[in-house]
Parts: sequence; structure tokens; C-alpha cells
Amino acid sequence: MKILVTGAAGFIGSQLCERLLEIEDIEVIGLDGFINPTLNLTKQRNLKLLLLNSRFQFHQVDLRQADLVGLLDGVEVIYHLAAMPGVRTSWGTDFKAYVDHNILATQMLLEAARGCPLNKFIYISTSSVYGEKIGKVAEDSIPTPLSPYGVSKLTGEYLCKVYQASYGIPIVILRYFTLFGPRQRSDMAFHRFIKGILQGEPIKIYGDGKQTRDFTFIKDCVEATVAVLDAEGVIGETINIGGRERASILEVISILEELLNRKANLEFQERLKGDPLDTWADISKAKTLLNYNPISSLKSGLEQQINDICEIIPR
Repeated sequence: MKILVTGAAGFIGSQLCERLLEIEDIEVIGLDGFINPTLNLTKQRNLKLLLLNSRFQFHQVDLRQADLVGLLDGVEVIYHLAAMPGVRTSWGTDFKAYVDHNILATQMLLEAARGCPLNKFIYISTSSVYGEKIGKVAEDSIPTPLSPYGVSKLTGEYLCKVYQASYGIPIVILRYFTLFGPRQRSDMAFHRFIKGILQGEPIKIYGDGKQTRDFTFIKDCVEATVAVLDAEGVIGETINIGGRERASILEVISILEELLNRKANLEFQERLKGDPLDTWADISKAKTLLNYNPISSLKSGLEQQINDICEIIPR
């Protein structure tokens, strides 16, 4: 089976590709545009093992300019992870990049996929489409995104649905909840926290730190994502992928202080616009359709992320 993965050099995409290649008879075509130059070294590190695998082909291309029809020749499954991430940077004139990479690129990929006999087109979305909700959030909750980023990802979902309705593309939508673990981008919270504690630098906390998240360990998320390959009855479904534990930002900092045996220097700042106070995934559907059962604790996942970061930043 030939599978195409967009965003293949990223935090999630690289680990998804590695896991797919553990399955016999799977070939992976990885695409990544390296759209943020500050992450080039990180992405090259992420690709290191993949490039040694003869069943992996990598193309550094912008989806908006790539020969997508040619790249999709013989492809049976698409995992579309490529996107411009981040709530904080999606406001103002920067939103154009979100339109380009999260909306336009998705539409162009769907157009190219129209002529392919695909088994599945798996679109990776985000809990940011839900906005502010109380309690566990199920997939039938009305999306009310709080940020332009959330709007751009929700627009991608709607594009997938109209292409399924009009052209029969076999869409599956996964909504990820706050991922963490090895290879997390340097601008993401846990990476910033660990680096700040290791280097004795002030750590910016937006708001009072009591906001909670449904933290999802990368390996659990990847297992759920791979499970879509063989899952039955998932075409047309939207599925939450959440974690095993919820915690507040301050609770995470406390765990990191314990693991690193150092105190954090916290610098509280104004709460970010577009950031919900709490997230909590109802993963009942994922359990039923994907046999999903997240097993990684927050503490053990943080240990693994610390070890990964310490390969770059000494303790």
C-alpha cells in the first residue's frame, strides 16, 4: 500500500511516518514545505531515520506549487497533516499565511484527490475548532472557534465534507487535543517550559496558569491515527483524539520541577486571545471505532520529552 503524508517532517508527521513504515508492504511518500525557516534544523533531525528507509520517499514541496496529481499516482491513503500552526500568531496580517496553508492548500489537495481511487483521505484537525466548552466535548458539539487559526482548520473540515458530498472522496476527520512529547516544536508550551527550567530562564505563563488541557501523548495519538487505516465504518466520521490525563499549566510546571529537580522562574502575562480556559475530549467514539486506549501518563510522557530535548540542550 502506498500512503502519502503531508507535513511529514513535523512533530507529528515524522513519527506517523516512522510508525507506518513498521507495517510490512507500506510505502510512504512524505511531503513537507519547510514553510518556517526557523524550524529547518528541527525538521532535518526529524527526517534523519526516515531517509534511511528504502520505502520512504521525501519531497520538499509547497502543496500549493507541487505536482499533486503526479505525487498521488498509485496512492491509496492520504494523511493530511500539513498546516500553519498556532493560535497566538494567527491574528492580523499573519492570517494570510493561515489562509494559504490551511485552506487553499487543503482545497488544492482535495482537487488533486478527486481523480484518485482512494481508500481514505484522513484530515487532521484540532480541538481549537470547538472554542470554549464546559465539560467533556463530543464530536457533535457545535464548533465555535475562538481564533483565526481555529477558523482556518474548521474551514478545512468543511472543504473535506463538501468534496466528499460532491466527489465521493472518503474523508475521515481527526480532531487532536493538545499534543506533547518528543520532537515537539520549540514554540510549543512544554518545550518552552523544559528549556526555560534547564537554562534558568523566565517562563512566560499566559493567564493565571490554572487553565486545563486534555494533554495527549504523541505515541498514543500516532497509534490512533494509524488505526484509521484498517478501521471500518469511519468514512464520513469526525473523531476526537484526546489523552489519558487532564491537568492545569501550573500542575505541569510542578511535574517538570520534580523531574528536573529545579525550580521554574514563572513570568505571568496577559491571557492570550483565542485560547480556551479548558479542553476535555470525549473519546468514546475513538474507543469504539479505532479501539483507542491512551496508555501514557502525563509524567512518563514528560520524561520522554525531557530526554529528547536534552539531546539538544544539556541538563
